[in-house]
Amino acid sequence: MIFESIVSKFQFRFKDRVTAANILGESLKDKIKKQEEQRTAVVLGIPRGGVVTADIVAKKLSTENFDIVIPRKLTDIDNKEQAIGAIMEDGTTYLDKQLIEELWIPADYIEKEKAYQIEEIKRRKSLFRKQGLEYNKKINDKTTILVDDGAATGATIIAAARWVKTTQNPRHLIIAIPVAPKDTLQRLKAECDAVEVVTSPSSMFRSVSQYYQSFEPVLDDKVIQIMKARDLLS
Repeated sequence: MIFESIVSKFQFRFKDRVTAANILGESLKDKIKKQEEQRTAVVLGIPRGGVVTADIVAKKLSTENFDIVIPRKLTDIDNKEQAIGAIMEDGTTYLDKQLIEELWIPADYIEKEKAYQIEEIKRRKSLFRKQGLEYNKKINDKTTILVDDGAATGATIIAAARWVKTTQNPRHLIIAIPVAPKDTLQRLKAECDAVEVVTSPSSMFRSVSQYYQSFEPVLDDKVIQIMKARDLLS
């Protein structure tokens, strides 16, 4: 406990999401060398915190191709903070099968949880995106960057990445996050062409928030503000 306390005092932490996003954006500029590819890249944010991060990343890359994708985590019966997987509106799903077996989670519960989270995705979609707004090949054959403010298990990012790959035909898919533990990073690498991460701790990881000095909840109003500014919401 004493050692853990000492380590935590020297642990790298971002000031806030804005600082993390600026660092991540600069890192992506180094990865995507051609300015034309930067300007035509599609940046996708995951609500809510990932939308703040993605908005800044898009500005860093000077691209107007910005949007959101809305995955939802599937949760454990007894612990709603525990992700056992994630799902997209069309049913694209990621399941942590090993964890599901360890927790003895029944199949009928998983199906009910899927249905519940799809309804929540629809609710958020109606709140955050202009009615009738479709992707309309926005992503097709373009470098696509899927952004969140961090990943613990990576479940929601994996579901979103699978949806992008199977339905939108990106030229290259990059997952970009300020922080993720090394085991999660390995899972994410299997779902895309590249992962850009600022810091990837190998131990002592408890939550994304511990790598931020300020990690205040992002409210719906902030996402709405960003989407309206980009003319993606009336």
